[in-house]
Amino acid sequence: MKKTARKSSKEGRIINVSSEGHRYPYPEGIRFDKINDQQGYSIFRAYFQSKLANILHANELARRLKEEGADITANSLHPGAIVTNLFRYNSAISGFVNVLGRGVFKNVKQGAATTCYVALHPQVKGVTGEYFWDSNLSKPSRQGQDAAMAKKLWDFSMDLTK
Repeated sequence: MKKTARKSSKEGRIINVSSEGHRYPYPEGIRFDKINDQQGYSIFRAYFQSKLANILHANELARRLKEEGADITANSLHPGAIVTNLFRYNSAISGFVNVLGRGVFKNVKQGAATTCYVALHPQVKGVTGEYFWDSNLSKPSRQGQDAAMAKKLWDFSMDLTK
């Protein structure tokens, strides 16, 4: 991407799709010391932890790309509550989404709008390390803005992939 951005003189854009659920992870945010802990596992908190990780990753990546002088931005976003098959393995929630959610939640095209906006809109040129919701800048949780946690997640991930 760096090479393409340089050769084409066009900004590259990386977008991490997150969720407002990032506000409800485990109390410590990312459970670095209990990443595979089955005893304290919560399906919802683990999902929300992963959404927090998406934001932290985008923030740290944005910082690193900016430091390198790369013409690439990295941002995260909440696409909104969308009628999808995300809860296909939880019949109660899936039933709720499919019946009642259709009148309240976004359809797939509406849910893609913020992603398309952040990826393509000229107003977002040069904007990096930000969080978007409904095609607008938004503010993530305190943990979602934690630069130390973002760096720790980056280093933790790098160690896991060695």
